[in-house]
Amino acid sequence: MGTIKLETPLVELPGIGPRFSKYLKQLGITTVKNLLWHFPFRYEDFSQIYRIADLEPGQHATVQGTIEDIKLRRTWRRHMSIVEATIVDDSDSIRAVWFNQPYILNTLRTGRTANLSGKVSLGDHELYLSHPIYELIQPRRQWVGAPTKASEETYETRHTGRLVPIYPETRGLTSKGFRFLIQPLLKKLERLTEWIPTPILRAHKLPNINTALGAIHFPESIEEATAAKNRFAFEDLFLIQLFNLKQKLKLAEEKAPSIPTDIDHLKRILPLLPFELTPTQKRSLWEIIQDIGKPRPMNRLLQGDVGSGKTVVATLAALIAAINGYQTAFMAPTEVLARQHFETLKKLLSRIESIRDASPNKPAAGLLTSGSAEVFYGDGLGEKLSKIRLAEKIRTGEISIVIGTHALIEKRVGFKNLGLVIVDEQHRFGVRQRAELMKQEKSALIPHFLSMSATPIPRTLMLTIFGDLDISTITELPAGRKNIVTKIVSPTDREKAYQFIRTEVKKGRQAFVICPRIEPSDQSGLTPDQRELFKLEVKSVKDEYEKLSKNIFPDLRVAMLHGQMPAHSGRGLASGGKSTKTSVMNEFRDGKIDILVSTSVIEVGVDVPNATIMMIEGSDRFGLAQLYQFRGRVGRGEHQSFCFLFTDSNAKTTNLRLKAILEAKNGFELAEKDLKIRGPGEFLGETQTGLPDVAMRGLQNMELVKSSREAAVKILTTDRELKRYPLLREKLSTLQRELHLE
Repeated sequence: MGTIKLETPLVELPGIGPRFSKYLKQLGITTVKNLLWHFPFRYEDFSQIYRIADLEPGQHATVQGTIEDIKLRRTWRRHMSIVEATIVDDSDSIRAVWFNQPYILNTLRTGRTANLSGKVSLGDHELYLSHPIYELIQPRRQWVGAPTKASEETYETRHTGRLVPIYPETRGLTSKGFRFLIQPLLKKLERLTEWIPTPILRAHKLPNINTALGAIHFPESIEEATAAKNRFAFEDLFLIQLFNLKQKLKLAEEKAPSIPTDIDHLKRILPLLPFELTPTQKRSLWEIIQDIGKPRPMNRLLQGDVGSGKTVVATLAALIAAINGYQTAFMAPTEVLARQHFETLKKLLSRIESIRDASPNKPAAGLLTSGSAEVFYGDGLGEKLSKIRLAEKIRTGEISIVIGTHALIEKRVGFKNLGLVIVDEQHRFGVRQRAELMKQEKSALIPHFLSMSATPIPRTLMLTIFGDLDISTITELPAGRKNIVTKIVSPTDREKAYQFIRTEVKKGRQAFVICPRIEPSDQSGLTPDQRELFKLEVKSVKDEYEKLSKNIFPDLRVAMLHGQMPAHSGRGLASGGKSTKTSVMNEFRDGKIDILVSTSVIEVGVDVPNATIMMIEGSDRFGLAQLYQFRGRVGRGEHQSFCFLFTDSNAKTTNLRLKAILEAKNGFELAEKDLKIRGPGEFLGETQTGLPDVAMRGLQNMELVKSSREAAVKILTTDRELKRYPLLREKLSTLQRELHLE
């Protein structure tokens, strides 16, 4: 077979075919490109070949020698097979031992020469190699410019005697298998065209694509492997930076409605709010009203800790738009949060009734979710109606501010005069959903865009994933908030914690209990080993609810909330209605439930001032930023609040991670720690960003993020449309399609 192309299906290749394709498909690997871009995540250094006489106990080493003797024996007690081989070189001999691998006898035959890499162990006063990787040595000529004399021939290795790549594995295919498949492909692969401009490669000391691809799989040194990884991380970050900057430039040319703010009017509204705005709330509001007052679209991210008052700032912007005759679409990730925003808006509209009467445009608010359609007109007037009827009111412009979930981007929902789009917790929506909402407006003007996030975003992520957004940050909590007392609870202290919770509830307080998963029975797609771990490690909401309601707190009112429950129905629990998310939250908010056992659905936006205890089961299973979000659900009222981090893990790393929650001064400091500990894939959710693994890890390298941004700025400054770089332009278009960014 001649040269191989990147797009060649693996199933067509000799040596791979259906036999290996079925295993590769489990990792989404179906083409040559998929396989070659399945990069190692680390390397074992077996590059130095040691003389057997120089080996020491505990060492990881490679030896090269001749198989002097090899035999198989079986242990009758454990029904185990043991293969033992004696390897000799010109200095000494050593024994190698493998368990339950009888097929080795067919490969390592007496008289053959082989490399063996593994741990040197000491037993019965002699050294031996425990379960070493082995590889028969075949003479080869060097890859490039090989000498012609046989005496100068060297050896080509895949698994030993070099830096050995270790890959993410799948059932039926180990790292050794990946090395076996990848090395021949690299030799037969067509020469790839470099698309990163040469000046950029030189300026940032990056290898070209062909060199990098060979070096990332089979490097001669760690430095070579690092340079190759940096190249592939850089290229994806560079493309995303280009995309963000082009978006920013494009937006600057678009037209948006100019929404002026009557400052005197605003000054009359602010004293009517339930609390005085903090300095950074005022600054953020000022930045927003400055933006929406301009005839080009705002594209801003409003971020701040849980409970910092982002919703009030965003709602004020929506009111300003409504007073000027423009509609606002306010999208939330969950029905629970959408309803809470709606209730907050109703209270705010009621507070400023007199101010609204003075305005020619009297704002009306609507709630649209998969299970609800409501309108609030002010003056205590509101109604529930069909979703079709509400959609008509939105289309005619009768509803100024529409709060909802994904239902807002349904085809039947259209706006008459959309001036502002607000998306809460943007990282929970795909960029395509955000684009759908922005496309609703059919006029030449496009609406202003405000994104909110309570997940503090580290600077490296801001510059990359959110690089097209301007940032406003609220750093303080509203006045009167008390610090939340946080404790790590070991198994031995469980009873004390339970007793403390009971005491607080008897005082009239309420508690959240968070569990990592819904139910152990949902095990589709898990291997048998994973199912066992699932049963051992995960406490389900239903199991926890049964335990707490029947065994721990039988005298208290315990309820549960999880994602499989229906969202909404007419009657609440107290009146005998079916248990739904809405009814459970209403009962909890009204004080009719003492302890609410929930999944992480509670993470975003739920506000119950009387809830003073947050108890998190399996806290070591969550990221730090998520734990911080959970803790922010309490501490919203006048009473002292507490957060208990339950864990059964004794691991040192678990303790260090959880202590970071206790020590971090704010969410931003904690987010930086979380990014370092877990990496951006876990922090953001890789399915949300679509970034390849190597780029996700590259996000942890601030220098790489900065250099990729500098390169993008430099190239767009001189050639905004990339006319001089057609290959780069095509690559950018391809990545946009792959990441669904268009």
